[in-house]
Amino acid sequence: MKNRTNRTNRLPITTKRKKFIKEEAETDPRYGKRPEERSVQELINMGVVVIDKPKGPTSHQVSAWVRDILHVEKAGHGGTLDPNVTGVLPIATNKATRVLSLLLHAGKEYVALMRLHRDVSDDDLMRVLRKFTGLIYQVPPVRSSVKRRRRPRRVYYMELIERDGRDVLLRIGVEAGTYIRKLIHDMGKALGVGAHMQELRRTQTAHITEDEAIYLQDLLDAYLFWKEEGCEKLIREYVKPVEYLTAHIPKIYVKDSAVGAITHGAPVYAPAVSIVEEGIKPKNLVAIMTLKGELVAIARAIVSTEEILEANKGIVASLERVIMPRDVYPRYWKSRSSR
Repeated sequence: MKNRTNRTNRLPITTKRKKFIKEEAETDPRYGKRPEERSVQELINMGVVVIDKPKGPTSHQVSAWVRDILHVEKAGHGGTLDPNVTGVLPIATNKATRVLSLLLHAGKEYVALMRLHRDVSDDDLMRVLRKFTGLIYQVPPVRSSVKRRRRPRRVYYMELIERDGRDVLLRIGVEAGTYIRKLIHDMGKALGVGAHMQELRRTQTAHITEDEAIYLQDLLDAYLFWKEEGCEKLIREYVKPVEYLTAHIPKIYVKDSAVGAITHGAPVYAPAVSIVEEGIKPKNLVAIMTLKGELVAIARAIVSTEEILEANKGIVASLERVIMPRDVYPRYWKSRSSR
């Protein structure tokens, strides 16, 4: 069951940023297509669905079911959930899987049921919850995929939703890579009574919340309604464009004349930029967008927003991975053989 209690805390994620115009430019309607204008099949071929993962199957199995439902070649998930854990599991199709890595280092939110092994007072419980909020140090559990060494992690908030004797329901917002099972074990140890994680549900990853999650059956029904009855409403609601995965990172919008070169691997030069969002810092990941709002590539910023606005030459972002196919926008540059 989805937990819809009022939230008093939020992950430190920004999805709305001011845009600054570096140079006015227009986009040619003959090339590309605004995400909302794509056909259903185009969305399915490179899109995202947010599945409410049930208890039992692995994340890999859920991805395979989505692949089969949508009849695509490839589907991948953005952040593994253990078989017994439920909740938000973003799944991308085909080339959109290359953008899922943006979610791996973003914050996560969970609702966890902690079972205390002995009775403790409310005051002692709240004291330990406060103690484990902020910067903590964790050693990953024995059965983990990373090296077992002590490492810092940040717990953004720890909210007590409900308590029934030794059962404590918590909402926890954490930095990526924080182990909730280990966190609860360590809190039980600090209380001197012991504790273990009874149940766990992921309610948010990056900007994606459980309110957007659907069940596998919902996706299948929507696909059949579209295929058999031509009804597009539900499938368009459930299958989101690949750009949806970039909502939590800043963006650089480039002119049409630069898109083709970028899809062929060229870095982003200052004269190519038309609009830039606030908050960009050197080494930050940024999304390179067309003026129609299409995702061209994921890049690493070399300079800040302010420096991009002032620059007349030089590289402002280096490519990490190209997402847009090469044939969407024409080549505007001259090859050496034509000179």
